[in-house]
Amino acid sequence: MSKGEATRQAVLAEATEIASRLGLGGLTIGTLAARMEMSKSGLFAHFRSKEALHLQVLDHARESFTAEVIRPALRAPRGEARIRALFENWYASIQVPGACLFVSASTEFDDQPGPIRENLVAAQRDLADVIAQIFRTGIAEGHFDSAADPERFAHDLHSVMLGAFHAERLLHDPRAETWTRQAFEALLDAARPKSD
Repeated sequence: MSKGEATRQAVLAEATEIASRLGLGGLTIGTLAARMEMSKSGLFAHFRSKEALHLQVLDHARESFTAEVIRPALRAPRGEARIRALFENWYASIQVPGACLFVSASTEFDDQPGPIRENLVAAQRDLADVIAQIFRTGIAEGHFDSAADPERFAHDLHSVMLGAFHAERLLHDPRAETWTRQAFEALLDAARPKSD
């Protein structure tokens, strides 16, 4: 990795951390320059605009989520074990301070058309597709009912994780982990092959 690329990655990591705490709206080239002890013009050369910075931060956060949550899950055996690995990795990511930029950005930009919203929509659709595909392998392995709907499972798992995020991060509810795990197990139970 070149020095310029290493600098860019360090800047994106810092920008992602700032955006996770303050929202994308709170992330400006000026704020980032002060935090990184760099000139605004130096950062402007990397990003060209606030919107370009925001888009690159979202891409960086997406790559990080993929590396920390999805790729390790894909190393687990196909089927229920892989779904469980995805859940565990995702749940662990919620515990990290400043997680999850996508939750705050989705709320911030859900009614604002433009490239940032389009990026968020694409990321969420891609995540749903990954979950559905992992679930499909579980159907193929016989772990889940052949009549189960992979897209519905993806929706329901995402709903559980959003609820977990809210209960953990905003409410600091001591029951959050227990309830999240119970909801996840209920999803798996509902998806298992039906006995005659």
